[in-house]
Amino acid sequence: MKITDIKATTVAVPLEAPIRHANGCHWGRFIRTIVQVYTDEGIIGLGEMGGGGESAEAAIHGLKSYLIGHDPMQLEQLFWKICNPTASLYNNRLQIHAAIEFACLDIMGKKLGIQACDLLGGTIRTQIPFASYLFFRHPDESGGIGGEETVEQMVKHALQLHQEHGFTSHKLKAGVFHPDHEVEVFRAISETLPGHRVRIDPNAIWSVEESIRVAKAIEHLPNDYFEDPCYGMEAMRRLKSRCSIPTATNTVVVNFEQLAACFRTDAIDVILLDTTFWGGLRQAWMAGVCCQKMNLGISVHSSGELGIQLATMLHLGATIPSLSFAADAHYHHLKDDIIKGGKMKYQNGAIQLPEGPGLGVEIDEDKLKQYQEYFKETGGYTYDRDMGRPDWFSITGTNERWAKLRV
Repeated sequence: MKITDIKATTVAVPLEAPIRHANGCHWGRFIRTIVQVYTDEGIIGLGEMGGGGESAEAAIHGLKSYLIGHDPMQLEQLFWKICNPTASLYNNRLQIHAAIEFACLDIMGKKLGIQACDLLGGTIRTQIPFASYLFFRHPDESGGIGGEETVEQMVKHALQLHQEHGFTSHKLKAGVFHPDHEVEVFRAISETLPGHRVRIDPNAIWSVEESIRVAKAIEHLPNDYFEDPCYGMEAMRRLKSRCSIPTATNTVVVNFEQLAACFRTDAIDVILLDTTFWGGLRQAWMAGVCCQKMNLGISVHSSGELGIQLATMLHLGATIPSLSFAADAHYHHLKDDIIKGGKMKYQNGAIQLPEGPGLGVEIDEDKLKQYQEYFKETGGYTYDRDMGRPDWFSITGTNERWAKLRV
């Protein structure tokens, strides 16, 4: 079997409301580039990647000369063709490789009549648990949804998500307002939902000293882990030595060199595996095997996804034996999706592994065209800027310019 063509289509899919983070904002929509890999046997594989609010079409099409004629079942050759480590010093292609690898695994599964996770050793579970993903939000354009900032508003939102989707673990995206306000919000969410687990993630915006102070203020809560409060492996190691909460990262351990350093220095407790950041589903799975053998905690990270990438996250969650915590997903913030059947459903806080061959999802061509046109209308956005603070930018570890409450 040979790859005959690659098609990349950028879409914009609306969110319920703009979601805020320590480094900027998602401006009311996700920009995703959908990849379709065609073969000489008529099988089409699906992939997906982000782009920090921008299209990645040109980057995908730039790899055609590497990939036309390649056998999609030769994944190790694919990695070295695209991600040679010396060449990658000049053009880092890991996330592009991820989108292509997703599609090749999809092709392999369809060819063999098996699920993508079967190519990684098979399923341990078919229901993958998820945490709610609580963001401070700007109001949407109509003013009817979003705008959560206060303790009362955030608690109400957490309760709504629990009632609607059944979540029993809850993640607060912090780093937007002063840490004292965010600690108050975090405590209130935990106290309002007794018996539930909580986790907080300020996107590495706090200093080590601020992180230690916050850890002391929340250590009595039922924390899953303390995710990337400060930036850098050495900073996280210092925090870990002074903190009773397990620490976690999706930021400073995203390749095997960093994972080896983490093992050697005992820097971080939990590794959050992202199928895009690690360069593919197979790469993230291999990292998970390493973590399991070294007894590090594991969970599945979300970098923003539509249904294709969510499928890769579900296959990863299905096949890792020691999945220690509920996975992350932005997915419940989306209004729609580009896969047949519409958005996947949460039941009791979990999503069912797709049952079809390969990734188990198919593109709805009408939706793809609809949201391609929406992207043409709206364009991209600057992920590392906040639409509500046009002159603001983030400074890691020294940010005293917190957002102000509207009320």
